[in-house]
Amino acid sequence: MRKKQAQILIVDDQEEILFSAKMILKKHFETIFTTHNPKKIISLLSENEINVVLLDMNYRIGFEDGREGIHWLKEIKILSPHTIVILMTAFGKIETAVEGIKIGAFDYVLKPWHNEKLLETIDKAVAESRKNNKKTIIEKIERRYFTGTSQKIKQAYSIAEKVAKTDANVLILGENGTGKYVFAEFIHQNSERKNLPFIHVDLGSLSENLFESELFGYAKGAFTDAKTDTPGRFEMAQNGTIFLDEIGNIPLHLQSKLLHVLQTKTVTRLGESKSRPLHVRIISATNNDIKAEVKNKTFREDLLYRINTMEINLPPLRERKEDIVPMAHFILENIAEKYNQENIHFQENVGPYLERYPWKGNVREMENKIERALILADNDTISVHDLDILDFDEIQENEENPLSEMEKTAIEKALFKYHGNISKTADELGLSRAALYRRIEKYDLKT
Repeated sequence: MRKKQAQILIVDDQEEILFSAKMILKKHFETIFTTHNPKKIISLLSENEINVVLLDMNYRIGFEDGREGIHWLKEIKILSPHTIVILMTAFGKIETAVEGIKIGAFDYVLKPWHNEKLLETIDKAVAESRKNNKKTIIEKIERRYFTGTSQKIKQAYSIAEKVAKTDANVLILGENGTGKYVFAEFIHQNSERKNLPFIHVDLGSLSENLFESELFGYAKGAFTDAKTDTPGRFEMAQNGTIFLDEIGNIPLHLQSKLLHVLQTKTVTRLGESKSRPLHVRIISATNNDIKAEVKNKTFREDLLYRINTMEINLPPLRERKEDIVPMAHFILENIAEKYNQENIHFQENVGPYLERYPWKGNVREMENKIERALILADNDTISVHDLDILDFDEIQENEENPLSEMEKTAIEKALFKYHGNISKTADELGLSRAALYRRIEKYDLKT
């Protein structure tokens, strides 16, 4: 019988369980890994393309509530989202296994198992893994990044492509919503680490109390709720990339701890004395004026030198006007695909309004408005009204503004076409009646 191409990891604290499961599975599948220590899951996943993990839910005598299994399930889903996890549990602990399925486990098997049932479950998991792998490959091939034609964004992508081929640390600067996460992912996907972990840490939402335990991990007993040895985000990113988002928000007294990790390329878990070697690519980002913070002594100059071997500046949308309309079409196409509404499109008069809108939230705001508009649209056409970009009180306009003239002319033509009928004119222009009345008054038009 030909063995199926699959790599399976069995994790259980009982050697007899590991031996028994391996004997059964190795007759049917090419590669079987076993470990009695769940702490080794991270290194095994980092170094091998594991298709299926058969995961026990309890590892210590006296702690049989399954919480450890749930913990390691969550870690696996973060580190390797497309790896299939099957939980192993005793008959009386099925409720916890069901909870595990709700948060991402594929299935569970009861101990002691029936060999046929175990093989059947693993077979299904391997088939699901192949689907996931195929989907992942297709997603990576089809993953598109909107570059645009503005000189500033083309320059940013050019730098990103060059630096991706190196291990240099990168600092991405830009306002909120300019696409710093997208650029970090772009660098990772164009690097030799692309098939290894990409771990995103939002430092802006991380409390000071959780900073060290979340980033560096902790040993059992390091603090009250430290029930098991737990790796931090740096260890999860081993051999891959860690993206430290909003790094400018780290308090000064914690910056030295991060600097030590970057300088020594090691990490020490809370409650431990031994350091663990790291081989991780560092990408950082901030919307703060980081150099001003250095000048004001609120950000360490030596830390800045560590994180910005290469610096990439992302321009706000107001500085790349020529990209606004093409970007909106690109975003709509992707969101339409997500909602299976591929026939949906913008109304013809939307372009000037998109260009005129201030986009203070940049690309993120545009994505939110377009997704909301697609959901609310009554048909296959998205109007200016659907996009909610009609109020420009914060924009200083004058009579020489060509967009004002375009808007005035469009309203005049529509009023003439519908003989002053406000409802029909508003529908034609994609405006509410109230918004149309405001513009009629603004341009002193006759109805």
